Amino acid sequence: MADDQEKTEEASSKKIEDARKEGNVPKSQDASSFVTLVVGISVLIALFVFIKNRMVGLYLYYQAFYFVDLDKNSILQLSMVTFREVIFMVIPLAVAVAIAGVLAGVMQIGFLFSSKPLVPDLKKIDPIKGLKNLISMKKMIESLKMIIKVSMVMWIAYYFILTFVKELPTVIFFPIFDQLDWLKSKAMILGSVMLILFLALALFDLMFVRYNYFKDLRMSKQEVKDEYKQMEGDPQIKARIRRIQIEMTRKRMMQEVPQADVVITNPTHFAVAIRYNQEKEDAPKVVAKGTDFLALKIKEIAMNYNIQIVENPPLARELYKKCDINATIPENLYKAVAEVLAFVYKTSKKGSTNK
Repeated sequence: MADDQEKTEEASSKKIEDARKEGNVPKSQDASSFVTLVVGISVLIALFVFIKNRMVGLYLYYQAFYFVDLDKNSILQLSMVTFREVIFMVIPLAVAVAIAGVLAGVMQIGFLFSSKPLVPDLKKIDPIKGLKNLISMKKMIESLKMIIKVSMVMWIAYYFILTFVKELPTVIFFPIFDQLDWLKSKAMILGSVMLILFLALALFDLMFVRYNYFKDLRMSKQEVKDEYKQMEGDPQIKARIRRIQIEMTRKRMMQEVPQADVVITNPTHFAVAIRYNQEKEDAPKVVAKGTDFLALKIKEIAMNYNIQIVENPPLARELYKKCDINATIPENLYKAVAEVLAFVYKTSKKGSTNK
């Protein structure tokens, strides 16, 4: 029993779907942050000329107020123009970053909307449970990850900045534009290194989060059995329902036997009851069929109602295999069945009444 409770089985699709509905998904914040950062930098570079022109225009606008006495209206106008220009510069970048954040989430977990996390839950404000979560192994691992990531970023940044600083005694003798080119190249090197590092950390965090997510969703063998019963139903109950359905079908079938024109038999293993109403039906129809015990029951009912029983083993087997209950016989058996019915109509009073 203890082995059954060990969560050794991979999570089923139903359990994963239930977790998604509750808002429990394997989302890496580092991966989302990296995508947002790359998009933000790309958009900032693309909008650099636009932002520069806006800033220059704003600076020239400010110059117009150098020798003007500022009153309440002037300050209000300055504020409005400044606010407008800042909005024009910030909005494109903010929209791009917001879209990038949404796309980063969609790339990881697909489209998902769940109101379950928004539902008030008193357990979330339980101080004892909160304290346990605060000192849980998961929190310790997250803290350790954060320390390692910050340490790596700071160490690599320190290493490169220290290398650049060693060049300063030579750079200070460069012309101003050469100094700016040197600063630009070093900034690009440092930025590229940081992006590569952030990419590596994001990929690691994404794999780590997904591994822990599916590990936490693992199921015990008993949980798998219980879920199967819940989805498919208890096998014993399903078997009982099938038996009841079969029994009801047999009862309905037996009620149709007295309406048959003939019962074709094997003679002992198969029995097929045929009915043909020329006024209502285009072709003969199988109203009952069975093997062994059920075949004997069909023949017994046929004898009680004076329905002719014709022994034709090949035809009985073909009819049993190819015809369903209340289905017309196939065309390739028309001739054989017609001969049997013709024989029955000639030799019985029932045939002469043309039921």
